[in-house]
Amino acid sequence: MFYYVLKYVILGPLLRLLFRPRIEGLEHIPEDGAAIVAGNHLSFSDHFLMPAIIKRRITFLAKAEYFTGPGLKGRLTAAFFRSAGQIPVDRSGKDAGQAAIREGLAVLSKDELLGIYPEGTRSHDGRLYKGKVGVAVMALKARVPVVPCAMVGTFEIQPPGRVVPRIKQVTIRFGEPLDFSRYAGMEDQKAAIRAVTDEIMYAILGLSGQEYVDEYAARVKSEQAEQAKKFPKRRR
Repeated sequence: MFYYVLKYVILGPLLRLLFRPRIEGLEHIPEDGAAIVAGNHLSFSDHFLMPAIIKRRITFLAKAEYFTGPGLKGRLTAAFFRSAGQIPVDRSGKDAGQAAIREGLAVLSKDELLGIYPEGTRSHDGRLYKGKVGVAVMALKARVPVVPCAMVGTFEIQPPGRVVPRIKQVTIRFGEPLDFSRYAGMEDQKAAIRAVTDEIMYAILGLSGQEYVDEYAARVKSEQAEQAKKFPKRRR
């Protein structure tokens, strides 16, 4: 219940007023039935802007850290994310990917919309990074369409490290649903799930116009952090 109050009464109208989102291709979101909405991830604001303009309820898989913060602030943050339709997923450990897939399939089994960012983390530089294959596994196992989505301008309003977003218009584009029925029964074949993932990322790229990097974002972030430790900037 609170999800719809948040969407239609509190947060949704405020976001529409402040950011005046330009929406393209909203008709590609199925009116009913299970589907995956797969988008690029440029900003913390993405978590709220996309759900605010989709008529149906959409559930996102979110990192567990949003739900485990200490003290009153942590509890309020966790309550807010749950109210906004987010499901916590522990991204640590070797079974993290399987846990996310189980949670996502549970959402799809109820004929609901599942939102996912195939890059696995926010882009730290505005570029589009290689997609992780979990989105393909879920699409093939659940036999559902994937609607590609591109957030345009959200990196500029709230890049990593910025707490309060800039007030500026953004664009949200949805592409035609991608049908992967030709891969039915191949969800355990590495070549198939990689091909499906790459097709999804290519569709997102076509909508967003970003520069593409054929590496995982988390790996690039980690490598850059290690380089920064080894070669810290000299103080002037």
